[in-house]
Amino acid sequence: MKICFCASSGGHLTELMCLKKIMDTTNHFIVTEKSDDLDQNLTDTTYYVKQINRNEKFFFIHFMKLIFNEFKIFRKEQPQMVISTGALATVPICIMAKLFRKKVIYIESFARTERPSLTGRILYHFADVFLVQWESLLKYYPKAKFIGAIF
Repeated sequence: MKICFCASSGGHLTELMCLKKIMDTTNHFIVTEKSDDLDQNLTDTTYYVKQINRNEKFFFIHFMKLIFNEFKIFRKEQPQMVISTGALATVPICIMAKLFRKKVIYIESFARTERPSLTGRILYHFADVFLVQWESLLKYYPKAKFIGAIF
């Protein structure tokens, strides 16, 4: 089974890399944003997408390019599962996975202790398994599974 691990740069990627033991035992690839502060020890098969911000002037155009680029990656790699720790850059590939009847596991950010993230609110409706790291989030995500911190 091939697994796509995806996360935005920064803390989301740091959380994703806490799953490295799982990565080391699977056929996988990583999708993340290209960032100046990228100092993670990533795997050989890593795809970098452009970092975008939903408040930028040309967000819609950049988001459409992101969708296109992630579709090319998805088509080339053909994963059976996507595991994501968020955020924005991961939404298209997670939704693609569902459209192609693949499994999606989403892990809400550890930083979200009291309120859900926008990505979480979107992907809650698409994920086959939705995991939270704080029990307080179960009131927003009643079907989620509380797993505690992945750190």
